[in-house]
Amino acid sequence: MAFLAGLKLKELTDEHSVVLMKYKYLNKNPFGSIYFACLSMAGELASGMLAASIAYKSNPKLSMLVIGVTIKFTKKAVGIITFECNQGNEIYQTIQKSIDTAEAQTIEVLTIARNEQGDMVAEFYIIWSFKVKD
Repeated sequence: MAFLAGLKLKELTDEHSVVLMKYKYLNKNPFGSIYFACLSMAGELASGMLAASIAYKSNPKLSMLVIGVTIKFTKKAVGIITFECNQGNEIYQTIQKSIDTAEAQTIEVLTIARNEQGDMVAEFYIIWSFKVKD
């Protein structure tokens, strides 16, 4: 679905991730902007790729799951939208705490979507849960 919506992972480091989405035929709604479900997918992907890249390196192996989502839309999404998540360090600490305690840990991660002019289009608050696999 991400491919059809036009999502592209532009950058991924241990600290942050950037996902791009361009307004196009397959992701537009009848109101002349990107459909909210496509925006939501990109917002989750930005934080999820960052979290997965950190969790993938962990030992023991972890499971991760979205357990909550809050989204604030602030402007029409047209053109190229950039989704950025900068909480790699906090995600790492949460994962480490899950490993140290052998208990599930949660973190609320923020992804901000901006248009080409730098105006904020939306804020995505994704609550991730990490747990050591049995």
